Amino acid sequence: MSKTAKSPAARRKPAGSSPNAAAKAAPVRRVPQPAPQQPPQADVAVAQRVLLTEARGLTALADSLNGDFSRAVALLHQVGGTGGHARVIISGMGKSGHVARKIAATMASTGTPAMFVHPGEASHGDLGMVTAGDALICLSNSGETKELADLIAHAKRFAIPLIGITAKARSALGQASDVVLELPPVEEACSIGMAPTTSTTMMLALGDALAVALLERKGFTREDFHGFHPGGKLGSQLIKVKNLMHIGAEMPLVPEGTGMGEALVMMTGRSFGCIGILGRAGRDKGRLIGIVTDGDLRRHIRDDLLKLKVEQVMTKAPAVIGPNLLAGEALREMNKRRITAFFVVDAGKPVGILHMHDCVRAGLT
Repeated sequence: MSKTAKSPAARRKPAGSSPNAAAKAAPVRRVPQPAPQQPPQADVAVAQRVLLTEARGLTALADSLNGDFSRAVALLHQVGGTGGHARVIISGMGKSGHVARKIAATMASTGTPAMFVHPGEASHGDLGMVTAGDALICLSNSGETKELADLIAHAKRFAIPLIGITAKARSALGQASDVVLELPPVEEACSIGMAPTTSTTMMLALGDALAVALLERKGFTREDFHGFHPGGKLGSQLIKVKNLMHIGAEMPLVPEGTGMGEALVMMTGRSFGCIGILGRAGRDKGRLIGIVTDGDLRRHIRDDLLKLKVEQVMTKAPAVIGPNLLAGEALREMNKRRITAFFVVDAGKPVGILHMHDCVRAGLT
């Protein structure tokens, strides 16, 4: 055999030298290195810096308000009224859009018809939602958000009043607006000075200010507020006594002159822990003149109770409530007086009875 010739064994390639060997080899797993731990006080310091920066922005915003704010409120006050504008349409892009949604929700829940329209969708058909009878609020920190261009042009075309909320009064949005609410020049709270933080906080707060100013101009009440918030914990807190009270034959009532034996039978059957006493003649006829409670029974237990008349046992001029009182307030009064039920009266005559358990079942605590 030639010295240069290689045996079959010599020509055999060593293991792992094939082109695909590297591909078939198990990948090397790299364990991610944990981020360096910051001491808790460093995080708190960041949070404090952010909050104080945004607080300074809100202070600057409050100081900058002028007659333009009042003009904006006057314009929006016409929305929903006779001969006024139909709705407030609120729009913005990106973070400003999220703020605009919240402002629309706050206005709608406080008596000003309002809705959010996305500026991008507006350019693709949703402009039809914005009618000549509406008012428009556009949010843009720079005032040059291109997605708002079609909405602004639509407002100009149909003479729709436009309120601009922007940091640049001389921007495209500012110059097109009928009223400009200009944000003061303050720094963003993020460390790179670019993420919308202070600016969006000011927009959100300005929207709240508009909504509350409108609420007070309209004389919007707690009862009106309940009409827009019937569900959940908030709704339960705004339920009135008349919505929970027991009426008619459910009320434990007997006329004066009734014997305590009969009164006790009714008192036990109604399970309110009390019974109301009605006047029988004169100006007291049909009026609640007294109440017999468990406490009254204990005080007269040694007085041959069953031989007495109800007026001999009752507490005169008892505490009562009206049907339009909030049930939450009635419950607080029960807890304060350490009683479990109130008779509900109107013009001195009982129209219902409210027990503590009725309030608890309605979600009041």
